[in-house]
Amino acid sequence: MHTVTQTNLPPYPLLGRGKVRDIYEVDKETLLIVTTDRMSAFDVILNEPVPYKGVILNQITLFWMDMFQSIIKNHILAKDVADFPRALAPYADELEGRAVLVRKAKPLPIECIVRGYITGSGWKDYQRTGTVCGQKLPENLLESARLDPALFTPSTKAEQGSHDENISLAQAADILGKEMCSAVEKTSLALYEAGRKHADARGIIVADTKFEFGIVNDDLMLIDEVLTPDSSRFWPKDTYTTGRSQPSFDKQYLRDWLKRQPWNMQPPPPALTEEVIKKTAEKYREAYTIITGKKLQVPNDQL
Repeated sequence: MHTVTQTNLPPYPLLGRGKVRDIYEVDKETLLIVTTDRMSAFDVILNEPVPYKGVILNQITLFWMDMFQSIIKNHILAKDVADFPRALAPYADELEGRAVLVRKAKPLPIECIVRGYITGSGWKDYQRTGTVCGQKLPENLLESARLDPALFTPSTKAEQGSHDENISLAQAADILGKEMCSAVEKTSLALYEAGRKHADARGIIVADTKFEFGIVNDDLMLIDEVLTPDSSRFWPKDTYTTGRSQPSFDKQYLRDWLKRQPWNMQPPPPALTEEVIKKTAEKYREAYTIITGKKLQVPNDQL
């Protein structure tokens, strides 16, 4: 196992290289997804990786997918490199812990976002309009206030380098159809509440998150990443208080550092310092340990 910023696996064609994941076609029904250590922020891929971040994201996702099987099926076929096709054996060290074989799904064309606390772009919308994605909220809420019930606030899926845009439930229904929109709203909220309960018992507040769904043989399935530090805001429960932004176990620390740099949030990004890389890695590893109850095993126990 080692740091991986980009893969090249000649046995199979590369279908896509996203901000973090490399996707290969194994056959007409199967994909190989490799979660690299590339780091992105504000939809820009940064120049420096965060060592073993991809392993952490992949392992957290697998933990949640296993926990959520009673709520919804997922696309995982194999997670152990020993169960991968023999053609991938020469790349086992590169793929260990960070790759999965999955069913090829047709992704839904929206991001399924759930907000359990008012923060980020939702807080900005509320300050301007008193609503979040067209949903009216009570007056005089403080920043970081808990939302009961949590809100399903979908967004568009933008091309790489562009930004997603929040949309209303009516717009989501126009895109997906009313029945499918209702199904993903119900499922997203059920997943969030189950995840929120588990994390809360371990001292982490899941402020918000996004889920990805796809269709396989007419079945709705959970795909991509689930409740990771890249797709969620994780706050420490013991320091939580309303009326301010919160410290976090996710990449908010990195975003805040980038905001302090003389940068316009467009490529090229500023270079990350060794301290920023180290602290970001520590926050990811801490989130993994608290959520799963396990300690990440990496060479020399270094991140």
